[in-house]
Amino acid sequence: MPPAVSKGKSAKKGDVKEAKATSPAKPKFSKETYLTWYEQMQLMRKFEEKAGQLYGQQKIKGFCHLYIGQEACAAGAVSALRKGDKWITAYRDHAHPLALGTSPNAIMAELYAKATGCSKGKGGSMHIFDKEVNFVGGHGIVGAQVPMGAGIAFAEKYNKTGNLCICYMGDGAVRQGALHEAFNMAMLWKLPVIFVVENNGYAMGTSVQRTSNVTELYHIGRGYDMPSEPVNAMNVEDVHDAVARAAERARAGEGPTFLEFKTYRYKGHSMSDPAKYRTKEELEDYRSRDAIEAVRHTILTNNMATEEALTAIDEKIKAQVLESVEFAETSPYPTADELFKDVYVQQDYPYIRD
Repeated sequence: MPPAVSKGKSAKKGDVKEAKATSPAKPKFSKETYLTWYEQMQLMRKFEEKAGQLYGQQKIKGFCHLYIGQEACAAGAVSALRKGDKWITAYRDHAHPLALGTSPNAIMAELYAKATGCSKGKGGSMHIFDKEVNFVGGHGIVGAQVPMGAGIAFAEKYNKTGNLCICYMGDGAVRQGALHEAFNMAMLWKLPVIFVVENNGYAMGTSVQRTSNVTELYHIGRGYDMPSEPVNAMNVEDVHDAVARAAERARAGEGPTFLEFKTYRYKGHSMSDPAKYRTKEELEDYRSRDAIEAVRHTILTNNMATEEALTAIDEKIKAQVLESVEFAETSPYPTADELFKDVYVQQDYPYIRD
């Protein structure tokens, strides 16, 4: 489980045992699934590491929230859902579209605020968007995406698409009133939505124990009779299984599910956060349970691929990330007239320019 912290002190090592990323003795899924997970999570990891490096060089500016350590939360959900399903999340949003298939070039260019970015350079790190893969965006206002996720699910139900919406949030967002309003409506109308709280233990730098009397966050869903459960999200298999169960309920017309993904971020809340509120021992304990290494171990011990094959994947990903940097570096900035585009659907809306 996420670190138990009180009065500003870091958790003890024994408090995090539930989050251990273990590899099954016998694989639960196909060779192709494990190799896909490995490649997806490695791409997320290496992309984020490069983004952090570039931020330090002031190539990327503004806010930048990295996903390093939480990769299984996205990869396990992608494998459990369909291509037509919609995705929405908060501002820690680079990894989800990568897992869904958005080009690293388009995301890196967006971080650079370039016109070739997936949001035309207008959104930056916190507002990644890609309609082609049904990623409805990262959102900068804490908790604002929760009622939006319910609204997207309402549209899917109204249009009888058979699709659902998976709506991610951070542990700080569960304190927002909009979440409770959305939960009530989602249950009342039995909307096909999976609410996911990525509980990495700290809302910015403040532990769950210092901000909520309810520290097992999945219990909040039960207040609305919403099926809710904790998930060891340092284990990609567990994430897949939990999301698959929730998706089956949603598609059967049984309504929403609330999943508490118990995970951990290796970096601070954002690039400006030195993360002094936790100990090095706590961080290293989680690193020893890394989801990517767990999948790698499963692949190798079950002879799904050789070390050489995995190294080839690593090299491929390294080249992809370097290509994305070159693409972003050489792309143009948006022109001045872009300021007045994509503001209103109605092209001749009579707004005042002067």
